[in-house]
Parts: sequence; C-alpha cells; structure tokens
Amino acid sequence: MFRCCFDSRLLAGLVLSSALASSLAAQPAKEKTAAEKVAAGPSLSAPAVTRADFEHALGINVVYRKAAGLLPAQAEWIDGPAGTNAEKLWFQESDGTQHKYILVDAATGQQTALENAKIAASISKGLPEPVKAEELTLPDLRFEDGGAKFSFFTKRGRWSCTLADYDCKQDGHPREPFDWSRAPSFDGNDANKGEISPDSKWEATIQNFNVFIRAVGDKKPAVPLSWDGSEGDYYQRSSLEWSPDSKHLLAIRTRPGYRRMVHYVESSPESQLQPIASEHFYAKPGDVLDRDQPVLFDPATKGEIVIADDLFPNPFELNSFEWRKDSSEFTFVYNQRGHQRLDVLAVDAKTGGVRRVIDETSKTFIEYTELNPEAEGTGKFYRHDMNDGHEILWLSERDGWAHLYLYNGRTGQLENQVTHGDWVVRGVNYVDEKNREIYFEASGVDPKIDPYFTQGYRIKFDGTGMEPVTAGASTMEPANHQLAYSEDGQYYTDLWSRVDLAPELDLRKTSDGSLVTTLAKGDLTALKAAGWVAPEVFVAKGRDGKTDIWGLIWKPANFDAKKKYPVVEDIYAGPQGSFVPKNFSPRSQPLTQLGFVVAQIDGMGTNNRSKAFHDVIFQNLKDGGFPDRILWHQAAAKQFPWYDDTRVGIFGTSAGGQNALAALLFHPEFYKAAVANSGSHDNRMDKIWWNEQWMGWPLGPQYAASSNVDNAWRLQGRLLLVMGEMDTNVDPSTTMQVANALIKANKDFEFLDVPGGGHGAGGEYGQHRLMDFFLRSLTDEKTVNWNDTSASSAPTDATPAKDHTR
Repeated sequence: MFRCCFDSRLLAGLVLSSALASSLAAQPAKEKTAAEKVAAGPSLSAPAVTRADFEHALGINVVYRKAAGLLPAQAEWIDGPAGTNAEKLWFQESDGTQHKYILVDAATGQQTALENAKIAASISKGLPEPVKAEELTLPDLRFEDGGAKFSFFTKRGRWSCTLADYDCKQDGHPREPFDWSRAPSFDGNDANKGEISPDSKWEATIQNFNVFIRAVGDKKPAVPLSWDGSEGDYYQRSSLEWSPDSKHLLAIRTRPGYRRMVHYVESSPESQLQPIASEHFYAKPGDVLDRDQPVLFDPATKGEIVIADDLFPNPFELNSFEWRKDSSEFTFVYNQRGHQRLDVLAVDAKTGGVRRVIDETSKTFIEYTELNPEAEGTGKFYRHDMNDGHEILWLSERDGWAHLYLYNGRTGQLENQVTHGDWVVRGVNYVDEKNREIYFEASGVDPKIDPYFTQGYRIKFDGTGMEPVTAGASTMEPANHQLAYSEDGQYYTDLWSRVDLAPELDLRKTSDGSLVTTLAKGDLTALKAAGWVAPEVFVAKGRDGKTDIWGLIWKPANFDAKKKYPVVEDIYAGPQGSFVPKNFSPRSQPLTQLGFVVAQIDGMGTNNRSKAFHDVIFQNLKDGGFPDRILWHQAAAKQFPWYDDTRVGIFGTSAGGQNALAALLFHPEFYKAAVANSGSHDNRMDKIWWNEQWMGWPLGPQYAASSNVDNAWRLQGRLLLVMGEMDTNVDPSTTMQVANALIKANKDFEFLDVPGGGHGAGGEYGQHRLMDFFLRSLTDEKTVNWNDTSASSAPTDATPAKDHTR
C-alpha cells in the first residue's frame, strides 16, 4: 500500500561498501575535521573540505551498523499443526551482514537457531559458486507445521526445507515481481474455469463477458444468468462468490474507467545501445475510475435480484465483500470518492435491499487505509466482525481522536464508545471475544512521555477496566513498544527501544505480563566507542502556542558548543504517517560528519496525533507543517547558541521532495537552500489514491495553490532538483515541469537527472552531490574539484558562483 512515498532518509543514508567503510574507520585522525572547518565559518585561508572528508561521511553508517552488533527485529508467531495451539515464534538478529534466525518455544522460552551453514550447503548444490553461510539471508521466511518446515525465496525461486535434516528443495519458478505497469483488465472468458458452490452442485463461469451456470458434472452447455455484460461493462470471474448455503451467487460487473499511461524513455539501458521506450499505468487525480456494481443471482430460478446503488452512487472503491455465515446477507465497504464518507453496507440476500450498518462521515477526510501501529504508514480503518456480524468493532476519529466503537451489526445502532480520551489508538493486537476484552496499542495516554510512543493496553468491550499491559509501563524508563500476540492470545512479544536505548525483545504471558524470557537485547558499548552519538530530542510549541512539536537534533561530529553550525532539515511531511524516529537505529546523518546540525521534525499535518493536528493538511499540502517547523528551529536556536537558524537548508524525497522545494517557495525568509529529490511537485500529476485522499475531489483551485510548478516563480533560495528518468512512483514529468517553470521565470537552479534512475535516484553520487551542495550553499566553504583525477584531488581555487536569486 505504501509504495507511494519513500522517506528522504533513503537518500541521506546511502553509504559506501563495507570494505571502504572499514578502511575509513582505520584512517589516522586528520589535523582538523570537516566539521571543525565548517564550524569555523567561511575564510579564504581555511583548509578546504577534502575528498577524504566526503568519503568518511559517506561510509560512516556502515561503520556504525557493524559496530552496533546483532540487533533483534520483531518476532513473528508460527501457526501450529491443524487442531493444535502449539505456541512457537521466530525472530531475526542482524548486524547488517550476518543474519541469525531463531526459533522459540513460548512455553519454555527455549531458543533454537537455524543452522545457516546447513541451509547454504543444501541450496548450493549444482551452483558454480556455493552460497556463503555468513552472508545467507532468508527473504520472506515462513514456517509451517508448527515450525517443522520452513520456506524462503532466492533469485532462483522459493525453497522449502525440513528443519530435522535441512533438506531444501526448490519449489516452483523464480518469483516474478508484481507488474505495477499493467492496467487493471478483464479476467477473461473461459468456460472451463469456474467457481464451485459450497454444496458442490453448481459451477459458475464467465463466458462472453457474462455469468453462466451449470450443474457440476453436467455435459450440457452452461446457461446464462446475466445478459448485460460486454467488453465495456463486464463481469469478473475473480469476483464470483457463493453464499455459504449455495442459494445465491454474488458477482461484480465492472465498467472500466480511463486507463492513463505514463510514457518513459530509458536513455542508457544496460541491455543495448539504443534507448528503450515503455509505458506504465498510472491513475491521477480527477481520472474516471472503474465503476463496480454488485449483482446477485438466484441459481434455482436463474434470475437476478436487483441491487439499487442509491447508497453507493459514487464509489472510489467497493471492497471487503463478505457473506454472513447464515447466508442472510452480504456486507461490503463503500469508500465514497472524495473520502468524506466510508460506510459498511449490507445487502439482503432475498430482496437485494441495501442498508447502512455503519455510517462514517467527515468534513475533511477519512483515512481509509488499514490501521497499522507502524508510525510511517499509519492507517485509520479498522473493522472486526463478531458472532457472524451481530457486533462490530469500528475505529473512528469522530470525537477528534482515533478511538474504538462497538456497533450492533444487525441494527446498525451504536452500542457504546469503547476507548475515550485525548490520545490515539494505533493498533488492535488481539480481540478476546469470550472474555469481551480488546488488547491494543495506543500513544499519548500518559501525558508525561513522548506522545508518539506506543504502549500496550487492554479494555473491556463496554469501555471499562482499561489498564496497561506493557510490562512495568509505570516504572520502566519510557520507550516505544511494538507488540505481537500469539494466535490464542496467551503470549505476546514486546520489542522496545528508543533512539538512545538499544532494542530489547521480551516474551511475556498475557494473563499477568510476567516475563517468560528476554529473547535478545542490543549492546551499544562498541557503537559508542566507534564515535556514535544518539540524536537528542527537542520539543517546542507549534503555531497555536499550545501544541508540542517533537523532533530530533543530530549534532555535528567533534561538536564544540562554543562554535556555531549551519542547520539542515531532513523533511518528509506526508500525511500518511509521522516520521521522526522513535525506535533505536545506529544510523547517523552523514551531513553531521561535514559539520552540519541535522534536524527532523513532525509538524502539524502529519499523523498519529489528534484529528485537528492532522486536518491542517486538508486541501493544503503546501502547508507542510512549516509554521511549526520554523518556530521549532527558532526555539532551538534560542536555547542552543551553537544552532545557527540564519543558515538553514532542507532536503527530502518524494512527498519530502515536494516539501523541500515548497520551503523555498513559500518560506524563503527562513530556508536558504534545498535538495528536492523525486518530488511530487504538483498533486494533479501524482498518484490518484494518495493525492485525492488529502487534497480532495473534485479537483479545484486548491491543487494549483499547493503546486510547486505554478509557484516556481517564487524561488529565492538555492535549489538542487534530482530525479530518476525511470521513476514509476512519481511521474518524472513533474520535476521536468518545475524545471520548465523555473527557466521561464529566469531562475538559477541545479538539476540532476539520473539515467535509468528510479524513485529516490542518485545513490552514492547523489549523496555526495547533496553534501557538496549544502557546503557551497550554507558555508561558502571551498569544496572538492570532483573532476580532478589526480591523487591530491585539490579543491577548486574559487568558491562556485552563487545563484542570481540568492
């Protein structure tokens, strides 16, 4: 779902090979570091930043990752053999190169590591070069039969192995990635491919774009149930769904919308000398969408039961079609275009009558993606049906915060609001229907800690008895918790950490939170010895003077509080999540190695706070939280004399690229330089689902108001635009249109178009260009002559010319 928007840190964190990083770590200390040179300020006599300084900065994260050692990831529970509740789980530890996969018996806490050497030997049979055990990775690892078997993917396809003897056999062909370039299409006519009814009496097929039916085993031709299907309005075989009692058949008739294709020319393909042209399906805001119409048939009478669309007249999407177990009705979700209505609808199987079960509306937007406690891709859609739909748990922001509600699914009446308060439900882990309790994750419950930290809680269906389940939540030091419950809810794992606290993975009993065992725990001793310093949390008031805005500050290497440092903000303000890290990572910001302060901030308009906090972005993506960000920077400068808020740059990728350029266009009094990579600079040019979600439908003047293309004439600061010519996430033409508008406005800017590059293009080359750009733009420091191939790689004799608009 979140292939749309990549964090700008993908660009900022690019590093050199491990071998180079190791050699950099071993270099003797220089007389004066790059950070010290930058902090000293511009001076004709000051030593220039060298190529070695850049290489050190580019390689620092590989050094840090290795020094951090083995760090645990979240555990995954394993389904037991059929008819059993055997509780087993597995987790991974990695140092970035070495990977350990560990099985755990929950009852005893006993751990068994997979033997990588035996796996590597088994899958190396027949290969010219054996797989190295120390470099073995097991992508898409899955366990079956209670952990007795496991499977994973390699480039050669899926492998299936037995745990007892590590006998691995290749299972099928190499996995083909999903082809996102293809437009949705008709499933096809095929009389021999059918859907058998649960009672095995009927078979439904699609022929001549219509629904046909025949008795199972009957040699006579199938008879039509529908007559209105055609090439331009067809029934889909994949939509056929029988009622459990086999008395009714549901089908979807689809009238296809506009098939917009974005066209590409790969200028420098590896496979041939001449360019290669291609196209990619890409729906954009305002495009005509597919129109789905559910149709109900009675196989006994061969008749159609008409379903009126009065309650779903303008769908962005109809989904989650599901029959009740008693076959009395089926339900589906109606997501109205414009995303201001999201309903659960039920259709009576006998009459075709449609009723609203849940009616959710908003004056701004309803975030319809699945609820997910992961901060960077948080959704707000949660629905859990119980007792064959007699009760439904539902998530809503109707009171201004994301909370759970309990509905009577048969009458559509609200029974009660389950959770209350000025805090956010972030995920539902486990629903204990027998004891009528919900185990969930939330943030902001405890006003004394970071409002983004997730903690575990349980509450009764009637909204009483809420209590923390995160072990020792009231006594242990604050941290961000990630929980995973076993299928029967008897156990849970808790992976907890903080940006300055190594991750710990615990296994606990749900009944009382008691510790079964600590599965793994990181150790930061070697990392700190390698020079790593954790970022610092900083909080300041936002534009309303009341709301806390949270962020992080990475200090420059060899920090000296008596000096003054330029600041660069790493931005991604996409409304689908919050992006300031809360979990531990050994990653640093490479720019700090060259003497920059780096900041990251979650301003208003990002996710995981109140609805009002989020709604700031509605039809106004150009806001980007900048009024809050600027106040945050100014507060930091007031508190820390070394924080120079007169020299502030900004960089970002994807939506962050749009934000970075918007900073220069709409706030030139504060931001002086920007690197905008793969930016979605005009929301009319970007993917439909992401942009109509926040900017609304139908299209209106709000799109032009937030467009970096239409506002390019405002540019005052220094700008580096970066794009990949083969970016299938954000249409590359968007960046080209910005360049065109800047040229027409007679503006100076730098432009990097990466041949063959995709989303977030540039790699190591793009990273050194970013660092070089900020050195020239914010410090006037002499930089490297990158075209000098001599060993000395001497710096240029003169500072590069400034943009005319500076």
